[in-house]
Amino acid sequence: MVRRIDLIPSSIKLSLVLAYDLWALGIAFYLAYLIRLGVESLTISWPEHLVFFIVLSATLILFYLFDVYNSVIRFFNAKAFLTIQFLLIIASLTFYLSSYAFDAFVPRSVPIVFLVLASVQIAGARALVSLIAKNHWFDEREAVVIYGASNAGRQLAHVLAQGNQYQALAFLDEKKRYCGRNILGLKIHSPQRINALLKKYGSFKVLIAIPSADPIRLKQVLAKIEPYALEVLMVPDMSDIISGKRNIDEFREVSIDELLGRKPVQPIPALLSANISDKVVLVSGAGGSIGQELCRQIVLQNPKKLILLDVSEAALYQVHQELSETLANSGGGTTLTPLIANVQNGLLMTNIFTRHQVNTIYHAAAYKHVPMVENNVIAGVSNNVLGSYEIAQAAIYCQVETFVLISTDKAVRPTNVMGASKRLAELILQGFAQQDHHTRFVMVRFGNVLGSSGSVVPLFKKQIKQGGPITITHPEIIRYFMTIPEAAQLVIQAGAMGTGGDVFVLDMGKPVKIVDLAYKMAHLMGLTIKDEDNPQGDIAIQYSGLRPGEKLYEELLISDDAKSTQHQRILTANEQAIHHSAMRKILTQLMAAIQAEDEMEIRQILLNAPLDYQPRPQAVEQTKVNLKRSCKVA
Repeated sequence: MVRRIDLIPSSIKLSLVLAYDLWALGIAFYLAYLIRLGVESLTISWPEHLVFFIVLSATLILFYLFDVYNSVIRFFNAKAFLTIQFLLIIASLTFYLSSYAFDAFVPRSVPIVFLVLASVQIAGARALVSLIAKNHWFDEREAVVIYGASNAGRQLAHVLAQGNQYQALAFLDEKKRYCGRNILGLKIHSPQRINALLKKYGSFKVLIAIPSADPIRLKQVLAKIEPYALEVLMVPDMSDIISGKRNIDEFREVSIDELLGRKPVQPIPALLSANISDKVVLVSGAGGSIGQELCRQIVLQNPKKLILLDVSEAALYQVHQELSETLANSGGGTTLTPLIANVQNGLLMTNIFTRHQVNTIYHAAAYKHVPMVENNVIAGVSNNVLGSYEIAQAAIYCQVETFVLISTDKAVRPTNVMGASKRLAELILQGFAQQDHHTRFVMVRFGNVLGSSGSVVPLFKKQIKQGGPITITHPEIIRYFMTIPEAAQLVIQAGAMGTGGDVFVLDMGKPVKIVDLAYKMAHLMGLTIKDEDNPQGDIAIQYSGLRPGEKLYEELLISDDAKSTQHQRILTANEQAIHHSAMRKILTQLMAAIQAEDEMEIRQILLNAPLDYQPRPQAVEQTKVNLKRSCKVA
């Protein structure tokens, strides 16, 4: 926190007060003679001037000895007033006695008038400043440095100067021609001088005033600030500022996609609209993170009807309300139909597809949280495997044109039940693709999406705001990340490319080390990590150990012969499928084990299936523990 007056150097403030006191004492001295003698009789010779010098010197020395110049004027109180009065009385006595020493003409009333005038001008002025000082000078404000000295930065500095929340200290800009100059009284510094600014002003926030910068540029800017552990805020997008949706001083936190700096690729319009425009589209799991974003992207392509299908009433209501408002504002003609249904009910799925004459299905209904599925094997396999089988079989029966399965990187050489169930769902669709029917099956596989339910990003933010600790399972754990909007767009485009039985893999960019992500997030929220190098840090990291079924590294391909497609971020994987008859045999075994509620048998079936499933030992042990507990309860 900082106040405007704190930005004025102490030496300048002391010089101003000294100058004022000199002026006030001079006025009081000579005005006292003028009041006593009148203009016509006023005659002051050199002895009187010498007395003035003695009185002036004595007063300033007394003020210095009694710490008058070390006191803070805005905290001026009765004690300080009495101190100054006492010192001015001594100065008045000095005035009177000096007349004898230098044979000066000093009428007895002049020192008294001098005392009154000096008290009003010196003590009274200090009291007045203390009482009527404007809040915008003395109220504490948040110290900020503006990154970007262009138009947006200048507008921001002007807006901040009018308010009373932030105090701009300086500008930061990479352009050499700007550095060293001043804008609105604020000096422009190179980013290399952040450390010097910290030494001068202490901690401050950094406001990024580059509203039109692309993700790569923002990532570079954030990389320069992040090591200093300064809280970083962003100005709104320029389009929102121009349209009036947001003011330039409505700051937001740095989003994780800006931190990762992944530049989005423009979608191919023909691929986006191919399976959607003027068609009846159904999204299963419409209330989930991916399902909701798929629906947002789908309504932009003007489908005839969008069916929102989910087992959760609350989630379904939320997405239906949001999309209804979107369509009302845009004037779109799409019909929205929210349906509460379970994909494991094949007859109900058939009824829905027939009644609404569905053309395209995006199957996003799945249990995806690894620990949850690991502890709820029957529910996880029932939903992810049997649910996919039932909805896919219903799609074939109703001659749905396109069926797109949302898969996961955890399906590649799975080490957990969730990944194994998703890989088995892929094989089911590949088996169906071998049969003679009118439905085209496509699978799209990708990694973690930023901000989805269960993502580490919102969890880390919550933990950092609460003061920690940040919980990470392992110091070496690495994950791929992609924004939800980009993932949804790529899923839709990949779904338009497949010919039947295709497995598409999204290019997730470079993998991210989770501990590095935690450090960067903490730094950009203005906090330091407590570790061996910095034992006095603000927040600690706590390693909890890998959870049952969790991998250190995720993969997207089973084989390494992925081929490029017409979209630069979509690859097609050439992966082995099994015959649909073999697939039916595995499903029959699974259904029997699920009906018998035999978790160990379900795991064994997954192990025997051609999934390359290699569970971590503690996952199997946890299942045994759960079974023992269930037996005791029974």
